Amino acid sequence: TGNGVNETVTTGANGTVEYESINYEGYGVGGVAVIVETLTDNRNRTASDVRHLLDKFGAGMGATGCVGWQFDQKGVLIIEKGDLDEDETMMLALDAGAEDFQADEETFEIYTAPEDFGTVREALEKAGLEFIEAEIEMVPQNYITLEKEEDMAQMRKLLDNLEDNDDVQAVWHNWENEDDYEG
Repeated sequence: TGNGVNETVTTGANGTVEYESINYEGYGVGGVAVIVETLTDNRNRTASDVRHLLDKFGAGMGATGCVGWQFDQKGVLIIEKGDLDEDETMMLALDAGAEDFQADEETFEIYTAPEDFGTVREALEKAGLEFIEAEIEMVPQNYITLEKEEDMAQMRKLLDNLEDNDDVQAVWHNWENEDDYEG
């Protein structure tokens, strides 16, 4: 099962192909919540593929809404720190309408409400800022840390296989220590 929105896309000489945007939800190992965003011309094939991968490398696919409540849709703008002043950049972002601003060692992360994303992005672009990443994302409210190497390996296989599927547009999850896995 998944929640879907029909979108019709014309493919020229071949006529019209109808694509559906469908999100699937489930769990990876260790209780990691996973949302798989797809765009497909064959709902049955895509559902079967996603279900197979979640069963093989995770804890399985769940009903619509089973993990979605653990995520908030946000505009996310990531800027490389470089020589930028943190306070000035933060004030610029907040004045443009951003909800939150976070700094780490190498980047600034700016969060917006989805409806404010375009306005904030334009204001920051006009100020001369360039983005490493700028998109609407599903941001987890909390994160899961995997301790076991085999759980991390299994979760990495799940994410890699989902991302390799042609119908998958994005995979959102709440695995916090993803960068710790060396495999």
